[in-house]
Amino acid sequence: MSSKHFINDPTHLVLSALNAITLTNPNTALDSENKIVYLRPDAAKPQVSLVSGGGSGHEPSFAAFVGPGLLSGAVAGTIFASPSAEQIRRCILQRVESSKGVLVIVMNYTGDVLNFGMAVEKAKAAGMDVEMVVMADDAGVGRAKGGKVGRRGIAGTVLVHKIAGALAATGASLKDVHKVAQLVADNTVSIGSSLSHVHVPGRAVGGDEELKEDEVEIGMGIHNEAGSEKSTADLPGIVKTMLAYMLDPSDKDRAFMSISKSDETVLMVNNLGGVSVLEMGGITTEVVTQLSTDHGIKPVRIVSGTFMTSLNGLGFSISLLKLQDTGAAKSMLELLDAPAECTGWAAAISTSTWSKRPKETREKGARADAENKPCGLELDPAMAAKALKHALERVVEAEPEITRYDTVVGDGDCGIGLKRGAEGVLKHVDGAQQEKDAALYLDKIISIVENTMDGTSGALYAIFLNALAHGLRVQSGGAAKQADAKVWAKALEVASESMGKYTPAKPGDRTLVDALAPFVEQLGVTGDIQKAAQAADEGAKKTKGMKASLGRTVYVGGSGFEEVPDPGAHGLAEFFNGLAEGLR
Repeated sequence: MSSKHFINDPTHLVLSALNAITLTNPNTALDSENKIVYLRPDAAKPQVSLVSGGGSGHEPSFAAFVGPGLLSGAVAGTIFASPSAEQIRRCILQRVESSKGVLVIVMNYTGDVLNFGMAVEKAKAAGMDVEMVVMADDAGVGRAKGGKVGRRGIAGTVLVHKIAGALAATGASLKDVHKVAQLVADNTVSIGSSLSHVHVPGRAVGGDEELKEDEVEIGMGIHNEAGSEKSTADLPGIVKTMLAYMLDPSDKDRAFMSISKSDETVLMVNNLGGVSVLEMGGITTEVVTQLSTDHGIKPVRIVSGTFMTSLNGLGFSISLLKLQDTGAAKSMLELLDAPAECTGWAAAISTSTWSKRPKETREKGARADAENKPCGLELDPAMAAKALKHALERVVEAEPEITRYDTVVGDGDCGIGLKRGAEGVLKHVDGAQQEKDAALYLDKIISIVENTMDGTSGALYAIFLNALAHGLRVQSGGAAKQADAKVWAKALEVASESMGKYTPAKPGDRTLVDALAPFVEQLGVTGDIQKAAQAADEGAKKTKGMKASLGRTVYVGGSGFEEVPDPGAHGLAEFFNGLAEGLR
């Protein structure tokens, strides 16, 4: 692991690298405040836009794939950290063409899925046509280890970008582009290996267990995550193990897809950043040879190069795509072969683009219709303020207890996060509040939650509340009517369904869903807030002694879960109890 860098300030490094994309490709522009590289409006005709992104450090993914025929926008976080939901929201609503719809492609990491998901829900709430594909192709993570979270997303994501981007460029609909992108994601498998961990500029040296001189870590993730095993094998032995993880049908933990000799495939051999071009050639030859001799697989396309890195990772990854019928005018192979004018893919920037450079930007404001619309469902703002005040004050009072619970089973920040959000909304409620439209009333609260609550809980609450506002708007019937318990119950069902796209949590997993789900179900059945709050309270209490399936508690371990309820579920139950009190 090398800890020496030419640029040691990570903030300056990321912004400089993003700016370099615009210097080498005139089709692109940079929103430096939000770390968004996007396609200039006059660089391509209106089409379905593709948005992707993630932590920096994986270049050329994702910013260098912005260009005609590939991505329309890429959002960058700090090194190895997800961009915020606000950055992503601005990309979707303000920096890419949205008239034909937007497809968001994200890799399966919790922070990325939650933050991109939150932005997608906000865009939907604003009336936009948006879909999302989550890529999970890493065979280094088996079923037992992945659990409900599933496999990580790694370099195979690039094949989704390329094929979906080429289809969008043909003028295909969002429905078709989404379908084909998901088809590619479902039929791609990857695995990586590395000789060393990497050092992030600006961080102190140490912290990662360095590999021995003769060791390789097979299945290592692209953020220094541990692999499946350590080996001292030579290159042929390493490749043999990697291909077995990907293709052995007898390995029930990892046999995620079956590829036979008769299947047409695309092979991508990807440099994790620190392997020489010369050595990559030798690695590619070894992979192709073993695929043919050991598995009878002869790819119809072989792509080798640097597509998704782990900074200067001294390793490589292998991805295999099993070609499928797209049902569209062009095949996956034709779409893969189609030109893309961006610096991260093989296609060069054309002479015409250099001589007649696109000049427009999207710096001057958002879409005219980007603001959220009323839902036509009215509430009594005075009554809402009274009920919310009861509920939020109860959460603030419960903070020490929630913090104590989270200190036992987590990292101790759950209570503080809930208190911070509750106090922020209380200030809003205490002020002049005359908004009668239920969705617009909720929108103002959502904005506070997004800006005051951080962490996984904050992202989950923001996703749920954005989806709740959407659930109100889909019930709009023209004439104004009251937002009664039946209306809220239906909106809550929509929100629960939407949140299920971004977290696999179910009752029994020891999460806030153990309080949320019974509340939603009981309100839907009875329309009685008092009974619903009681059901939430009972659900939270049942988490005492329940072993966690998701969240940080899974990693903390120990016997603390036997002594206390889940802090998130308890905090939410306190809110619901306070809400019920305020509505008596």
